[in-house]
Amino acid sequence: MHKGLVVQKYGGSSVANVERIQNVAKRVVGYRKKGYDLVVVVSALGDTTDELIELASKITNEPSEREMDMLLSTGEQISVSLLAMAIHKLGYEAISFTGAQVGIITDKSHTRARIIKINADKIRRALKEGKIVIVAGFQGVTLDQDITTLGRGGSDLTAVALAKELKADECEIYTDVEGIYTTDPRIEPKAKKIQKITYDEMLEMASLGAQVMQARSIEVAKKFDVPLHVRSSFSDNNGTMIIKEVKVMEGVLLSGVTLNRHEAKVTICDVPDKPGVAAKIFKNLSEGGVSVDMIVQNVSHTRKTDLSFTVAKTELVKALKIVKRVSRNIGAGEVIEDQDIARVSVVGVGMKSHPGVAATMFGTMAEHKINIEMISTSDISISCIIQKKFAEVAVKALHNKFGLSK
Repeated sequence: MHKGLVVQKYGGSSVANVERIQNVAKRVVGYRKKGYDLVVVVSALGDTTDELIELASKITNEPSEREMDMLLSTGEQISVSLLAMAIHKLGYEAISFTGAQVGIITDKSHTRARIIKINADKIRRALKEGKIVIVAGFQGVTLDQDITTLGRGGSDLTAVALAKELKADECEIYTDVEGIYTTDPRIEPKAKKIQKITYDEMLEMASLGAQVMQARSIEVAKKFDVPLHVRSSFSDNNGTMIIKEVKVMEGVLLSGVTLNRHEAKVTICDVPDKPGVAAKIFKNLSEGGVSVDMIVQNVSHTRKTDLSFTVAKTELVKALKIVKRVSRNIGAGEVIEDQDIARVSVVGVGMKSHPGVAATMFGTMAEHKINIEMISTSDISISCIIQKKFAEVAVKALHNKFGLSK
């Protein structure tokens, strides 16, 4: 009896060792027995990707991005083949493919490629032959046959894109937690699992530092209305459904509090206060492939200004190189970096109609004597940059203040 097609994605922690790979194989076969067709997307084992990055860094501080993709894509090749073997061992047919083999075509932006199209014929053929298809996440190939990777958390994107392309009935994202929580349960044990959340809130939470899913994968899911089910590979409980809209109660203000410790702040001192200067700085950064996030400028009476912005830590070296060059050209002062910062954010669709959220957030920070260095807001979120040492205190205080553990 054929029940439909499920795309499942298993993260690195779900396939961290042989025992866990066998556990995933049993779960996949369990679905197969119920009559489902399966496409399983797998990340690299445990910390493999970090270990490969570490290896490269021992050779050079500035490895070529093409060669980094070549290196990192090997991680998933190991996990897909091992999972296929584990499924064979259970007496079921499975076949593993790399991103290139299943025709995931991307642009040429090495280390953060975007998917242009997927030619899924190979998958369809294997499914027709009754096989469980296992696909390496996080990777693709350019039209020139160069291997690319899709950026941190890119296996989520592989799974969502395949679910859309194959018109799957459901896309399940397996991780080591039981779904999306009101905040990181490792920081605040009182965090609660969210049953249903909108794409918009999840997108905001992911881009502000919630580690559970890659933001770009949620953008794609939202665009093509692919329902996502985030759940734990270590339990059979239902997780969190990410869907278009959630009927919320009037009183529900926030969905969660997120924390991001992977950012750095760059400050350019004594920038001449005249038109076109900021444009020059940020144009050079964008041409250098650096994504800038929060920006704060303080204009003083001396017609000089300090300009601060945040970037991902992984792009700090690149950003500093560019900024120091531009700073000399425009006659600005020294460039200061600060890596001891964290971003704490509150997220919720309910904020649109409740004006007091910002005041409560800033008041809570003040009560705990936490200085706010930068602030940014969107329709459904408010973020503060604070010193890293106060990060966990801030998360717990805000989680408590907004009554999220109830």
